[in-house]
Amino acid sequence: KAGRPSLNSKVVENVAHLEQAANELWANQGKSLVVSGSNDAAVQTVVNAINDVLGNYGSTITTIASYYKKGIDADLDQFLTDAAAGSIGTVIFYNANPVYNHPKGRELENALSNIKLKISTSDRLDETAAFADFIVPDHHYLESWNDAEPKTGTYSLAQPAITPLFNTRQAQETFLKWAGNNTDYYTYLQDSWKNTVFTAQSRILDFQAFWDRSLYDGVVDISGGSGTASALSFNLPAVAVSIGKTYQPDKQGVELVLYQKISIGDGTQANNPWLQEMPDPISKACWDNYLTISQSMASELGIKMVENTTQKVTLSVDGKTYTVPVLIQPGQANGTVGLAVGYGRVKAGKVGNLVGVNAYPLVGKVGNNYVNFNLGDIKIDLTGDTYEIARTQTHETYMGRETVIQESTLSAYQANPRAGRFFPEIATSEGKKDPEDITLWKGHKYPNHHWGMVIDMNSCTGCGACTVSCISENNVPVVGKKEVLRRREMHWLRIDRYYSSDAPVDDYQALEKASENPEVTFQPMLCQQCNNAPCETVCPVAATTHSTEGLNQMTYNRCIGTRYCANNCPYKVRRFNWFKYHDNDWFPENTAMNNDLGKMVLNPDVTVRARGVMEKCTFCVQRIQAGKLQARKEKRKVKDGDIVTACASACPTDAILFGDMNDPTSEISQVLNDEVEGRAYHVLQEIRVMPNIAYLTKIRNIETVENNA
Repeated sequence: KAGRPSLNSKVVENVAHLEQAANELWANQGKSLVVSGSNDAAVQTVVNAINDVLGNYGSTITTIASYYKKGIDADLDQFLTDAAAGSIGTVIFYNANPVYNHPKGRELENALSNIKLKISTSDRLDETAAFADFIVPDHHYLESWNDAEPKTGTYSLAQPAITPLFNTRQAQETFLKWAGNNTDYYTYLQDSWKNTVFTAQSRILDFQAFWDRSLYDGVVDISGGSGTASALSFNLPAVAVSIGKTYQPDKQGVELVLYQKISIGDGTQANNPWLQEMPDPISKACWDNYLTISQSMASELGIKMVENTTQKVTLSVDGKTYTVPVLIQPGQANGTVGLAVGYGRVKAGKVGNLVGVNAYPLVGKVGNNYVNFNLGDIKIDLTGDTYEIARTQTHETYMGRETVIQESTLSAYQANPRAGRFFPEIATSEGKKDPEDITLWKGHKYPNHHWGMVIDMNSCTGCGACTVSCISENNVPVVGKKEVLRRREMHWLRIDRYYSSDAPVDDYQALEKASENPEVTFQPMLCQQCNNAPCETVCPVAATTHSTEGLNQMTYNRCIGTRYCANNCPYKVRRFNWFKYHDNDWFPENTAMNNDLGKMVLNPDVTVRARGVMEKCTFCVQRIQAGKLQARKEKRKVKDGDIVTACASACPTDAILFGDMNDPTSEISQVLNDEVEGRAYHVLQEIRVMPNIAYLTKIRNIETVENNA
């Protein structure tokens, strides 16, 4: 610090944060990790040197070789050159679609006519298979035997979960037959493991026992440890000088970043309507890709977005021109624009065709490598046209409603387990009272089970796996883009995404605008199974009633579609099915549900609802009943873990916990006992509907740095 030149306030603030981060890293040597988000090799080298100094190699960093992302861009470029020159006689596209998802797909399409024999193993006539001379469709991966070695010494097995539905053959077996080997692939796979993985397991003498155990475990690790670091040497002065030079744009201007949405990914599954209609965790948009820009950049360009209505722009990148809608994204770096790949398919199928634009031709290139950004000549011009983006959430913040989102910082939580909690009080003629002390209800008794859920907002990443699992489990229909724009999406479970705001707490209009660099909170929202359920109070035909186990039940045959319950639901989690989605030409995404193949998608334990009734989460009551019946057949009580809802089973971070609150030994009871004086709270607690779902306060590991510079 001695002799350090004076810095502007922004730089000083950054230095203060860096110093605190460095101190915390140094205090956690061998237990820390620094990750590079840059494609610049110089930046990566500096990050490697930092990890080396911290002693992270062999501790938090493994040096075992990984086989992910091992493609070589230069080899495919050479293939394109050779194809264009007519020097390739045969090509086999093994479950690959480069005509669509390679930056030079159009060049490949033109060059394919120079190749005499073209074979594809695709299971459908995709953009590449359409040019093939022969298509030999591979099994679906759930119909196949297979193995993998994701990293050195770690092996896994895949086994078929279903008999092949179509007249297909596993690609590996096809390759064996073409090679003159008539061994079936299952036998070939076993022989391969017998001579490799099994041989390394010298303590096991019986191969069949080893094979069965490997199938049961799913993974066999013979690596012998996490690896050891070889001697690392860094010429840091030389590296530091080169930082930023590799990726310097030709012209100072806009940077285009290309990314994959969680739902559609690289576009392989673009014909899946569940994924098309799943809202993006951040933008909450579905059925489209769009150009994302920062709030500041939108103001500079004169772009406005009112709820779902936005403006179209012309995006020009190195001479390639696209017309795309704009989505204003809080928190995005100023000077950058984003566009998702995976869209713009023309041979995906009736669901995925012509949805959005194909961004793959815009992929940038540095040296011999393709990168997920482009720093070329990028221009953005308004077209004057408007466009509607189908978003399931158009409000960005929770506007200071502390009964919806409760959050705090780690240091505050360590000092007080109830940090961030808000305790509403109700004004009465006798003074302010706790909402729990005021009620018109007599209450319910639960003699057997009392089902409940705890959702940890620290663990939720907003990925949407729970949403899709609920769709699959409960036969929730897809409604399409037009109906989503009419606010008629049918998802029984949604993920609310909220940004923080910099506005004063009493300026409610200003609180609607997100911060330029906001904090983000994800909140899964489903039927709260209220003990004092407002919906039950207003239903004129008792279609929604309360069970003796705490569930807010739906009797579909009674429902006459008044929608009083939806109007009275404070959480807005009830869905009215306006149409017979599964049997209506207006909704081609669902028509397959009427043929024998399409009906295999449906869960036979859950009814397909008639039109004109209200639908909502039931805590997977069919799973609850199945679990109770199984316990009865085994002449025992239901054990904790016997019954798991679809959303809880699909959650990759275990943010959703389901169980019986009447069972004192259950995990949910123990969590609630631990958190009753801590993080557990109910959303909209002040209206005293007494939900059976508790949320755990969001605790952020962020600190305020005191600037002493």
